[in-house]
Amino acid sequence: MPRKQFNNNDKDKKKLKKTPSRKNCRFCIDSENIIDFKRPKLLSHFLTERCKIVPRRVTGNCQFHQTRIVESIKRARHLALLPYTIQHVIRD
Repeated sequence: MPRKQFNNNDKDKKKLKKTPSRKNCRFCIDSENIIDFKRPKLLSHFLTERCKIVPRRVTGNCQFHQTRIVESIKRARHLALLPYTIQHVIRD
């Protein structure tokens, strides 16, 4: 059986593949922006429409601030400042 021959085009495509630019942590850049469980509006930016916590690779936060965000979201949920699921969303 003949072996599959690779074209130079396949190698060129791999080389041209762009890596996405690194996202910067918004909390490292602006030190006055404080993560607190009493700020549900800020924390809601880190939740999906289904109220799941957005992962760090999507938000661009560093590990230190992402753990603080997750901790604050869980505290806010416990105090009913943020919803656990869509069914718990308070509608106006």
